[in-house]
Amino acid sequence: MLGRSAAVGGALALGPLVAGEAAAASGSGQGTAAQKGGYERIGVRPLINGRGTYTVLSGSLILPEVRSAIDAAARQYVQLDELADGVGKRLGELTRAEFGMVASGCAAALTHASAACTAGGNPDLHVRIPDLTGFAKTEAIIPKHSRNVYEAAISAVGLKVVEVETREELKAALGPQTALVYIFAMPRVDESELDTKTIAELAHEKDVPVLVDAAAEVLTIPNVHLERGADLVAYSGGKALRGPQSAGILLGREDLVRAAWVHSAPHHGFARGFKVGKEEAMGMLAAVEMWVRRDHKAEYERWTSWLKTIARRVTGAVPGVTSKIVQPEGLSNRTPSLNLLWNAEKAGVKGQTIVDALWEGTPRIAINAAGSDDPALSGLSITPYMLEPGNDKTIADEIVKLLKDPPPAPEPPKPPAVDASGTWELEITYTAGKSTAHELKLSQDGAELKGTHRGDFVTRDATGSVSGADVTVRSNYGEEHGDSLSFTFTGTVDGDRMSGTLDMGEYLKGTWKAARKS
Repeated sequence: MLGRSAAVGGALALGPLVAGEAAAASGSGQGTAAQKGGYERIGVRPLINGRGTYTVLSGSLILPEVRSAIDAAARQYVQLDELADGVGKRLGELTRAEFGMVASGCAAALTHASAACTAGGNPDLHVRIPDLTGFAKTEAIIPKHSRNVYEAAISAVGLKVVEVETREELKAALGPQTALVYIFAMPRVDESELDTKTIAELAHEKDVPVLVDAAAEVLTIPNVHLERGADLVAYSGGKALRGPQSAGILLGREDLVRAAWVHSAPHHGFARGFKVGKEEAMGMLAAVEMWVRRDHKAEYERWTSWLKTIARRVTGAVPGVTSKIVQPEGLSNRTPSLNLLWNAEKAGVKGQTIVDALWEGTPRIAINAAGSDDPALSGLSITPYMLEPGNDKTIADEIVKLLKDPPPAPEPPKPPAVDASGTWELEITYTAGKSTAHELKLSQDGAELKGTHRGDFVTRDATGSVSGADVTVRSNYGEEHGDSLSFTFTGTVDGDRMSGTLDMGEYLKGTWKAARKS
């Protein structure tokens, strides 16, 4: 999730690095466990984040000024509608948008924005969401290039998703039933015939607003998406802005943003659960105020220097390792990254093995594996965005140790000792429920498995392998459908039965058993 550099000059050269931010940069990585999160006392291991602002890795570290704003906000009472009005006006002043709003994350901002485009602040409609029976507006248009897992925030309002791929399809789909057009801000949007400007021009002819999901992007001032014609744009608060992880902002047309507030908590109805406290509101405002004061050029240079340190230490200590600093393209998550590559066969270790060892090691380090057009090469990718001072040296030292003394390679597969072909009826046990709707249809060629995996509602391709009596089957349902499901079945075949464990990626784990149909 890297990219986007054009049109950011106004936001990236706005002033000197303030004293508080400099202090955070020089000392935020130090301190005792008591001064930090205290996670170890409940058995949770903190980590060094060399991957990026992934929500599952807890986003980013909030700025000292944000912590101070949260602490100050917690010491007094306010009326939340009045707070939303004051914060909204101030966000507008800072970002040059008409108005702003703090939500409980970017996804919540998208949901509130969708409700605003659907119900317009009308409480008679609001209390019926997500049942849109009798509503005038019941559809959201999403170009094919913008289908992704986060569009669930749009359909949560009850809107039917209509996919389009061309100008003519968009023009045909737009109508009085269209609540909005949603765009997922990525470089591929600008390369499409349905770029933001084109979409906005066609949508506005039908009085349909355009909503941009810019969760992972840097905040541009003036806002690049609003300048291209979008009516609303949403950002994550816990990524580039380094505000509260449980916050986000919505910017744009004042009438729609104010309506989005009506459709949010503390007001009752479907969105009551998306509550934003006074602490998150003021903390998020402080993060935006800091954004326009931070020295982004100095931050970028510091990130690059950390990557150079890692590259220099690793390539200097381990022969055969090459390094390349990759500069981003576009606006999203504007950060450089470092690729370290080597010949896996000569080195006796692949990048993923190093990644796994760093994750399990002490200190715990999160980075990504890297590949190459040359299949002989394997390696690592490091993003410095969320690193703290000193992390660069720690990461370099740990990588050098593992490359000089690699972890054992996984055991090679055994010749297949069972036949896993056929149609298998599955019973999957989840955290608090079971499903008997799943089915695997597999064909076996030597150790290779191919086929399909039918789930509760959708069928997807499946691939796998057999090692001895052990079987592994993987299936994926990709984001191009607006969802992402990844299942890995690992188990043992015993005649016409097999069973084992199920890894469902972000949805954690389960167990399964299967019987082969005769």
